[in-house]
Amino acid sequence: MARIPKSAIDAHNDGLLRHLAEDYGRLGERLARRNIDIERVREQVARFGVAIPSWGVGTGGTRFARFPGAGEPRHVFDKLEDCGVIQQLARATPKVSLHIPWDKCGDWSELRQAADALGLSFDAINSNTFSDQKGQAHSYKFGSLTHTDAATRAQAVAHNLECIEIGRKIGSKAITVWVGDGSNFPGQQHFRRAFERYLESTRQIYAALPGDWRMFLEHKICEPAFYSTVIQDWGSSFLAASALGSKAQCLVDLGHHAPNVNIELIVARLVAAGKLAGFHFNDSKYGDDDLDAGSVAPYRLFLVFNELVAAAHEKVAGFDPAYMLDQSHNVTDPIESLMTSAAQVQRSYAQALLVDRAALDAAQESNDALMASQLLKAAFQTDVDVLLQRVRLDAGGAIDPVGAYRASGYRRQAAEERPAVQESGGGIV
Repeated sequence: MARIPKSAIDAHNDGLLRHLAEDYGRLGERLARRNIDIERVREQVARFGVAIPSWGVGTGGTRFARFPGAGEPRHVFDKLEDCGVIQQLARATPKVSLHIPWDKCGDWSELRQAADALGLSFDAINSNTFSDQKGQAHSYKFGSLTHTDAATRAQAVAHNLECIEIGRKIGSKAITVWVGDGSNFPGQQHFRRAFERYLESTRQIYAALPGDWRMFLEHKICEPAFYSTVIQDWGSSFLAASALGSKAQCLVDLGHHAPNVNIELIVARLVAAGKLAGFHFNDSKYGDDDLDAGSVAPYRLFLVFNELVAAAHEKVAGFDPAYMLDQSHNVTDPIESLMTSAAQVQRSYAQALLVDRAALDAAQESNDALMASQLLKAAFQTDVDVLLQRVRLDAGGAIDPVGAYRASGYRRQAAEERPAVQESGGGIV
C-alpha cells in the first residue's frame, strides 16, 4: 500500500499556511522579550525524536477484552507501513522498536530494506518472556528469568540472546528486558532468591551484548503479579543495573509507578548515577494505563523534561537517554494517538527549553520557592504549538497531522487491503 502522497499533504498544508508565518513571528517576539531565541529552540526541537513501539500501531485492549480495529496490521511489514505514515506526517518518530516474537519475520535484511525505504530505522529491541508462545517447551506462568526451574530460566535467557542477534541484523543498539515475574500471594515466592536468580539470568544476557550496545532494565510495580514483582521499582532496577555493569541502565516507564510518586525526582537520581537508560512515554490515571502521553498529567511530563534539559544544559557525563512511546489504544485510531503523543512529547521538550536556567538556579540557591515555581510555570504555560507546526512543515510533514491523516483516507484504504481481524481475546497487545 502506497504511503500518503506528498501532494495530499501539501494540499492540506496550503489551507493552514496563511496564518503560520504571522503566528510564528508573534511567538518569536514574545520569546525575545524573555531573551529566548526562537530559532535556536526550533533547531533543537527539530533534532529531537521519539521511537514508535511496533505493537502500538495495533489495537490494544483491557484485561477482559480486545476490540479489533479496521485495517489493523497483519504482520511486521504492515506495522512498518503504519509507522512510516506517522513519521511522514508528524516528523518526530524516525525509529521503531520491535517486540520479539510478535515481530518475527523470515528475512531480516528485507525488513531493514523496507524500513530504509520508509525513512525509518530501529530502536531498542524488546524480548517477551511474559507470555507463552506456541510450541514453547517450558511455561512462564510462574516466572521466566527468575523461575525456580533452571530449564525455564535457560529458555528465557536463550530468547533474549536470540533478540540480541536479531537486533544486530536490523541495526538496533539496545535490548529492553522486562519480566512479569513475581507473586500473587504472600509466601508464594522467596524474594531474595528470586532476585538472585534474576541477576544470574541477566548476567548471561549482559555477557552477550555487543560492545556498543546497552541493556535497558524495566521495572513495574504490579501486573501481572499483584502482590510482588521481582523488579518492582527503580531501586531494584538500579541495584540490578549496578550489579551487571556500565552497559546496564534503568528504563523509566511513566505508567510503572505508584500513584503520586515523584517521577522527575527518580529521573534526577538516575541521571546523577549515570544509570538513566531512557523512557517509555505514556500516561496514567490509576496504574499502568498506557494512555496517550500527556493526556492526564501534562505538567508531570514537562517536569520530567525539565530535569532532562537541565542535565543536557549542565553537560552531565554519559547523559544519553533513549526516548520511546509505549501505549495501548483501545478506543482511538492508534496512528492518530501516536502522532498526538509524539507532538506532546515534543511540546514538553520545547517548553522545558524555555526555562530560564540562570534565574531558576538563582531562585533555588536563594530558597525562593515561589519564584522557582513561577519560572517553571511560565515555560509550561507558553503555547508552542506554532513552533511545532513550523518544525513539521520545514521537515516536509503536516502542519496538522491528524487532520491530514483523516483527509488522506489512509485508514479506510488499509481496511480495504488488510483482512479484518476476527479474534477478540482478552489482554493488552
